[in-house]
Amino acid sequence: MRKYFGTDGVRGTVNQDPMTAEFALRLGRAAGHVLTKHLPHKPHILIGKDTRLSGYMIESALCAGLTAQGMNVQLVGPVPTPAVAYLTRSLRADAGVMLSASHNPAGDNGIKFFAADGFKLPDAVEWEIEQCLDDLPALPSALEIGKAVRVDDARGRYIEFLKASLPRGLRLESMKVVVDSANGAAYDVAPRMLQELGCDVVSMFAEPDGYNINRNCGSTYPASMCAKVVEVGADLGLALDGDADRLIACDAKGELVDGDRVIAILAEHANRHGKLRGGGVVTTLMSNMGLERYLNDIGLDMHRAAVGDRYVLEVMREKGCNLGGEQSGHVIMLDSNTTGDGLMSALQLLCAMKEQNKSIQDMASSMVLFPQKLWNIILPERKDVMADKVIQSLLHHAELELGASGRVSVRMSGTEPKLRIMVEAESETLMLKVGEGLAKEISKYVL
Repeated sequence: MRKYFGTDGVRGTVNQDPMTAEFALRLGRAAGHVLTKHLPHKPHILIGKDTRLSGYMIESALCAGLTAQGMNVQLVGPVPTPAVAYLTRSLRADAGVMLSASHNPAGDNGIKFFAADGFKLPDAVEWEIEQCLDDLPALPSALEIGKAVRVDDARGRYIEFLKASLPRGLRLESMKVVVDSANGAAYDVAPRMLQELGCDVVSMFAEPDGYNINRNCGSTYPASMCAKVVEVGADLGLALDGDADRLIACDAKGELVDGDRVIAILAEHANRHGKLRGGGVVTTLMSNMGLERYLNDIGLDMHRAAVGDRYVLEVMREKGCNLGGEQSGHVIMLDSNTTGDGLMSALQLLCAMKEQNKSIQDMASSMVLFPQKLWNIILPERKDVMADKVIQSLLHHAELELGASGRVSVRMSGTEPKLRIMVEAESETLMLKVGEGLAKEISKYVL
């Protein structure tokens, strides 16, 4: 068990261990040592952040640790997580860092590292950094420390990268789009990019103040977006999360189009043009059985990975797939970027609508979802209880009750002290009966 790194970097409540300025300084020193000890040149690393108040503190402390250890730092300011993955490659950095807690509230923050190729750091490298935290290396001499500079045009570079993913000459003048930026990292990039492509943009939650990121908005709280779409008569709505690596959409009637439906639309569109590699897509244990049935019906496979976009990516590379993602809205298109990219997903949805001359509701309705519900059990402390024999027995009985008409998944959250129980079935009555019973019995045992 790693002490600090979860499935998506280091994350926690600000000013509580480990998300403190002191820890960020130490982490900068440890990461600087591990990431650069084999490089023959003066290394440099890129740091981006979302719009949380604590981003200033964490950025300064991490930057101090990295430069103290001899790394040059490029500060790009508030940008989406996928922008950091892209800019790390584009600016030829030796590594990249994103400071964000994604969809979590403003009081949380996180530190996520990318390798020089724009992919997340391998587990082995994160483990080495953790070991180094307990035994920090010696500091270099006074004239061997690094320096920090600001990159002023980072957001513009990312916008041009996104636009270049569309077919040459494609214009979106006829599209009316509501975009909810979650008062997060895409507050400027999202509406500006869509406007540059000709969309009639209705922008929401694009006034970050350090405190309001994800507050009753964004992909976790899309109700306001759905209502606004109906109110203004838009073609679709796009809700991002705080670091804009996930997307939840809605159609003109305000009906949600989640990550599973987005994957279905993008898979069918890419397959139609002969651009879908690997004969299918990669999803997670949480993805709906309706998606699997839909893909099978059109001759495509669906491979399930563990929950977490890093694990989706691992299976994508193993299976040779270029499309994968999660029900929560992370969608990875390897031909375009190395991580989930909410704005890239949005552009490809708009492209599919334009090229097929269909509304998003017409495309989304091709897939019939199974009734599905998620129960969360908050544990007294973050520990893995999945190997417990009682938990396994309860899970086995639930699976027997569902039979071939449903599915159950129980897992620990990768970032919080929560046990997540997902149940789905063709019958909503059966789904609720099994799920509520399982959640009740597990709660009695672990609490």
